[in-house]
Amino acid sequence: MKNALFAAAFAMVSLTAASAFAQDMKMTPWKDMPAGVYSVDKYHASLTWKVMHAGLSNYTARFKSFDADITFDPADITKSKVSAKIDPASLETDFVPTAEKDFNKNLITQEQWFNAGKFPEIMFNSTKIEVTGDNTGKIHGDLTLLGVTKPVVLDATFNGAYAVQPFSQKAAMGFSATTSISRSDFGMSTYVPMIGDKVDIIIEAEFAKKD
Repeated sequence: MKNALFAAAFAMVSLTAASAFAQDMKMTPWKDMPAGVYSVDKYHASLTWKVMHAGLSNYTARFKSFDADITFDPADITKSKVSAKIDPASLETDFVPTAEKDFNKNLITQEQWFNAGKFPEIMFNSTKIEVTGDNTGKIHGDLTLLGVTKPVVLDATFNGAYAVQPFSQKAAMGFSATTSISRSDFGMSTYVPMIGDKVDIIIEAEFAKKD
């Protein structure tokens, strides 16, 4: 009997806690979010890209180190700004380095690829934000890669936000975004067309408001 009473009491406490937590997890409309600068939460963000390999598969790799900020204006989201810096030396593929060949290092350092010794940053700065739906938009901006700057457009989806995120206790918001570039536009034409010219970029990121 004691065990049954204990189990019932534990279940009631658990349900109460779960209910309170569910209330804490209630999303906040973007227009009700506080204005200010939001920085990328690196533990909940990814930056991957893929390119067609010999017509057989979309080979996928990632950058492990990057920073990004959103200067957020809920009164007029089109006045918000987005900036990002990527460390090309953080590139990672699924090739396992061997004594004979370090594929990641070659891509990072060689002149015909990312040439990170000469160009240690890849940069993006928004120039215009266009609202296309209740939770979608286009982020127009300039991408600088290998010392070449070209306009690109990110197709962005606003996933949700919390005025107070239950875990961090900070205002937080999340986005998904995609875009495509032609790498030859930036001077990286090695092995085109055997390795595709078009590069698809996929971004998943959460942002937390700076104190």
